[in-house]
Amino acid sequence: MNCETARILMENHDPGLEAHLLSCPSCIIGTHARYYEAPPGLEQKIRQSLRRENRAPGTWRWLAIAASLLLVASVAGNLALFRSRVDRRQLTAAAVLSAHVRSLAGTHLLDVPSSDQHTVKPWFNGKLDFSPVVKDVEGFPLLGGRLEYFEERPAAALIYGRRKHIINLFSWPSSRSAAAETEVRNGYNMENWSGNGMTFWAVSDLNETELRQFVSLYRQSQTPELR
Repeated sequence: MNCETARILMENHDPGLEAHLLSCPSCIIGTHARYYEAPPGLEQKIRQSLRRENRAPGTWRWLAIAASLLLVASVAGNLALFRSRVDRRQLTAAAVLSAHVRSLAGTHLLDVPSSDQHTVKPWFNGKLDFSPVVKDVEGFPLLGGRLEYFEERPAAALIYGRRKHIINLFSWPSSRSAAAETEVRNGYNMENWSGNGMTFWAVSDLNETELRQFVSLYRQSQTPELR
């Protein structure tokens, strides 16, 4: 008996089918399988579910792409800002060091030569839009002051001594705020810090330890006031 004949017997429930079923698994399944009619609306629900599933990967894909683009833009922006700050600081450091070296090489170290803070401080009146802190620093005698220009604005230069070493202390108003940083350029030690609306740079060929000592003593003073 072949399967075609067996299918006819299945429809008629013919007892002669048994011999064929013993040798044909396919027909065994056919005789025992039950068929049910799908409930109303099932097909439509299945189709709607499939459509939602098909849309979901696309939606999430676009959300993932958008998130990635935002992340890339944010990282790029932060890197650009960081590089801008680093470049600006490096340019300022170069200008500060140049001013220090120029003051030592020429005859323009002092505009107002005096060890009296009450003489040096009033000299800046009318020349600056802020009042620099001019004070005696123990172990680092005040030698005087002069005008300088940084970041396209006038700045104060206070000159202190330590044995045969000269310290230039530059200051001018700035909106930046930063902790003290130390660096060495061309054999000169440099200390830079910002806060309370002011930026400071101390430069000297004095060793790093003593320059830091000077900066620490000077920073115990009050912050300069803008006029």
